[in-house]
Amino acid sequence: MPSLAAPESSNIAGGRELKDRIVVISKIPGEVRSPIDGDCTPHKRRLRSDTARKDATISAFSPSKTKSPRRCINGSPKSSKRDVGKDSGENPLVSQKLLANRISDVMTTTSNWNPRDSEQIRAVKDALHVSKAPPVVVCREEEQRMVLQFVKECVGRVKAGSLYICGCPGTGKSLLMEKVKKDIVQCAIETGFQPPDVLAINCTSLAKSSEIFTKQILETLQPKKKLNGSTTPLQQLQNCFSQKQQHGTKMLLIIADELDYLINRDCAVLHDLFMLTLLPFSRCILIGVANAIDLADRFLPRLQSLNCKPMVVTFRSYSKDQIFRILNQRMTALPYTVFQPQALELCARKVAAASGDMRKALCICRCAIEILEADLRESACDMSFSSAEDCSFEQQATQDPVFLTKNELDVVRVDHMAIALSKTYRSPTVDIIQSLPQHQQIILCAAVKHFDGGKKDTTLGELNKSYIDICKSALIPPINIMEVSSMCRVLSDQGLLKLGQSRDDKLRRISLKVDEGDISFALQGVRFFRSCLQ
Repeated sequence: MPSLAAPESSNIAGGRELKDRIVVISKIPGEVRSPIDGDCTPHKRRLRSDTARKDATISAFSPSKTKSPRRCINGSPKSSKRDVGKDSGENPLVSQKLLANRISDVMTTTSNWNPRDSEQIRAVKDALHVSKAPPVVVCREEEQRMVLQFVKECVGRVKAGSLYICGCPGTGKSLLMEKVKKDIVQCAIETGFQPPDVLAINCTSLAKSSEIFTKQILETLQPKKKLNGSTTPLQQLQNCFSQKQQHGTKMLLIIADELDYLINRDCAVLHDLFMLTLLPFSRCILIGVANAIDLADRFLPRLQSLNCKPMVVTFRSYSKDQIFRILNQRMTALPYTVFQPQALELCARKVAAASGDMRKALCICRCAIEILEADLRESACDMSFSSAEDCSFEQQATQDPVFLTKNELDVVRVDHMAIALSKTYRSPTVDIIQSLPQHQQIILCAAVKHFDGGKKDTTLGELNKSYIDICKSALIPPINIMEVSSMCRVLSDQGLLKLGQSRDDKLRRISLKVDEGDISFALQGVRFFRSCLQ
């Protein structure tokens, strides 16, 4: 009787080339290697799905053009979609490589970010520092155009003038002035005018308000001349600007920041400073910067009466979109991604709703970086106490490209930014609640749960029942009702509860004097209270 060949042997007899192809296919993870390779790796237990996969792989390289419906894996009603895809010519090794390439392409920027690298952390904090001036001032293009246009007209016409810049703190006033100092000299050279001398004064550095004339302006105009004891520095400046200047004398651009510090009892210094621009031969261009919007109306009424009120440029608070754009501009200067876009958007929304102070937004982002560092240190300590078996499993799991990508995403997330925001905008009520003893916090938690249904007040007896239920759920020994009444009086003295009067303590009416959201926010850091308040 002639012997029947095995299904695999009839196809393998095709030649050496087919054998090489089978060797390549057998390197797919999970495949059973053929003994034809000479590999001594022991075979795994063969399953029905393995046999079907092997038949499909060999039949794909078979030189025969016709296949029986029973031998075709697509013709089997029990074949899975995964096997059908393999029979259609899709190589799982190729698809796995394509998946890894796609992930690596998407996360190219984040793959270089390592928050455990001290140099990268220092670079990020420097980029977010308030003193770090960006190369381009964004979201203040209109204000910059107005200031430059004012200075250009004064330099071009050789005429003195005054400008007052006002706005809330952190709106980019001082930053824009640093940009103007550099741009105005370049613009004068390009237009063929003589560039002015630039004098920047921070009024907070003056011991006396009158020193602005002595140590600053007069020394810049006449550096070689000694002061005359018979006249004051202000009188010498007035005499200088009242006489015709020599041909070729430069204009003097004075940028006085923090102008509020020059306000004294009679505002004489502030008034005399602006009056220098009204003298007949004055070549002084004055730009005053302060936070007060109505400074010119309140403290310079005489200038207004002389119809010499300075030109006013107001810097409005930054909006949510502007803060988000500025933060993105600072981060795009780095070669890696540090923040999730949702985290930056959360910071921009909160700061814009509170004050619009860009300096506050930068400080919050730096605080979020520090929270990320503390989070990584804490996770490293937790991993050091893990067992060796967990470490070996983790080492095997890191071979997966998807796992590597997730592990490298150590960026500032929304939860990090939320903690940084809570530290910055924390209210005194939250601090008081977080510093309370445990049983007083449980009483507040019981009050929040009791008033959750819409009630505005309750009795001390009903509140005590809710307090006992919470203690029993956490296996905490409750205190008696007399001690609960005493703690409620303490909470009432701290302004957290409102406690009524009654002969019987159990019938005393109790209501909350603070927002329930403040109590929930203050106690959400403790898992026990977080589960109770949910």
